[in-house]
Amino acid sequence: MAEVKYRKATLHDIPQMQALVLPEVKSGKILYRSDDEIATNIRSYLLATEKDTEEEIVGFTALHIHTPVLAEIRSLIVSEKMRGRGVGSMLVQHSVTEAKALGVTQLFTLTYEQRFFEKAGFTEIPKEALPEHKIWADCVKCKHFPICDEVALIYNLS
Repeated sequence: MAEVKYRKATLHDIPQMQALVLPEVKSGKILYRSDDEIATNIRSYLLATEKDTEEEIVGFTALHIHTPVLAEIRSLIVSEKMRGRGVGSMLVQHSVTEAKALGVTQLFTLTYEQRFFEKAGFTEIPKEALPEHKIWADCVKCKHFPICDEVALIYNLS
């Protein structure tokens, strides 16, 4: 396990978050979110930072609430140098814990990293099972829309 500290994001973190996620946005693996969109949802973001400096962001994710019972793990990213060290798994586990504390009963994700999420206890579901507002609100912004090859997975918290 990497020497990492986890904390909630602040508005001052946005430039470094954008820099970290940029390669995955360019490749189409993660949906682009503007600085304003991140700022609007800043309370949803959890960061992983190097424990020694606590300044360098080495990963992050967002827990986005859709309904009183359904939330999404989105924008999960870990820096190249920290992949394979448990950072992503810890970010997901923190999101699961937070979702449970909020009273959410189901947590879903759309991803190209199916095996990673299955190891964390997620199960594949048809994309059609996701709420329509999710597909139209976010997916239409994707460079792959309407030909989506991401996998939808769900985790039951109850």
